[in-house]
Amino acid sequence: MDLYPAIDIRGGCSVRLVRGDYSQETVYGDPLTTAMEMAAAGAHWLHLVDLDAARTGEPTNRAIATAISTIVPVQVQVGGGVRDEATAEVLLGAGVARVVLGTAAVEQPELVAALARRHPGRVAVGLDHRHGQVAVRGWLEGSGQPLAEALGRAEAAGVAAVVVTDIARDGTLGGPDLDGLTSVLAATAMPVIASGGVGCVADLVALTELEADGHRLAGAIVGKAIHDGRIDMAEALAACAASG
Repeated sequence: MDLYPAIDIRGGCSVRLVRGDYSQETVYGDPLTTAMEMAAAGAHWLHLVDLDAARTGEPTNRAIATAISTIVPVQVQVGGGVRDEATAEVLLGAGVARVVLGTAAVEQPELVAALARRHPGRVAVGLDHRHGQVAVRGWLEGSGQPLAEALGRAEAAGVAAVVVTDIARDGTLGGPDLDGLTSVLAATAMPVIASGGVGCVADLVALTELEADGHRLAGAIVGKAIHDGRIDMAEALAACAASG
């Protein structure tokens, strides 16, 4: 299982929210500095989200994301406001290893499928949900689409992975939704990256042990717990590596 340390970017700064609530924000500083520190600590991947773009669709922090992908010696996965072909192509052309489409996956599944065909292995879908219902536009709106249906559409599009975020747990450090993620593993053959709730190394160990019909998680995204020093990067990487 791969570890994806998360850097959420708002107003040019590295921040973390609680349950996607923009009024509950902790600011951590310069995203590029944070990314360099994470790489120096041994991270192989980074998960970047442009929170401003997620709300508006405007690539407010694109220059930061592309700078990180160019300068920092890790693979970078970028989401937030990737809703058209031009945005995806610019990010991929700038060296981003993988783009994550969320709102577009619900509203423009044909775009996701076209990008996945053009860039094999470099396009993922982000499914952020509240109680099994997918949310869009920076989690501000409900889509009316059940998670199970969205998983089927993503798989049909041929994407490289699906990032599943439990909004109710995101940023809370209260532990991931193990039962829900097991259901996701049972519902799809796609590589699944879990997001939301990880607060300690034991949570990562629990994620590595999840299985449904031989299908295990491909990755886990960890944000606040790393930023706050609750999880040591070396311990987290070792826990994920133990899953094989």
